[in-house]
Amino acid sequence: MSAPRIIAISGSLRTGSFNRKLLALLVEQARAKGAEVDVVDLKVLVLPIYDGDIEAQGLPPPAVELRERISKAQGLLISSPEYNASIPGSLKNAIDWASRGGPNVFKGKWAALAGASPGMFGTVRMQAHLRQSLTHLGMNLLPDQFLVSHADQAFTEEGRLKDESRLKSLEGLVTGLIARIQG
Repeated sequence: MSAPRIIAISGSLRTGSFNRKLLALLVEQARAKGAEVDVVDLKVLVLPIYDGDIEAQGLPPPAVELRERISKAQGLLISSPEYNASIPGSLKNAIDWASRGGPNVFKGKWAALAGASPGMFGTVRMQAHLRQSLTHLGMNLLPDQFLVSHADQAFTEEGRLKDESRLKSLEGLVTGLIARIQG
């Protein structure tokens, strides 16, 4: 059986963000389980704000690149913060661009969602909105939600999760994604 191909995206652009740390742990787990993981850094990709007038001139190169990278993947790992009880603009913008300009690159793929926030709700509201958008695009989503509330206290200085049970849940999320991909 060939290695599952996963694309990993953080909804946070901030260097040192909790969600970049969480995504690094997810990627580490996926690679340890034999997956090939392509990490997309939205800060480096630099997508313009979605605009139909820009699209009418042709997809910008970063959007074409993102679509190509997603099309090669069998699954998606997303770790994102919650901004104003919803999806961060950078992540929603990336999804909007990737959904344009050709065949649906999301349809039929599996996705696992995670998120970390210093608040007590973790990212439950963001994940609900993200689930709605990704389901609309034809993705299959793992039913599990991985939420890290009080993220300002959840990580070590090295970016590891302090709580062993959270690490086990994180591993379970990745295992579940790979199992669905391998069908």
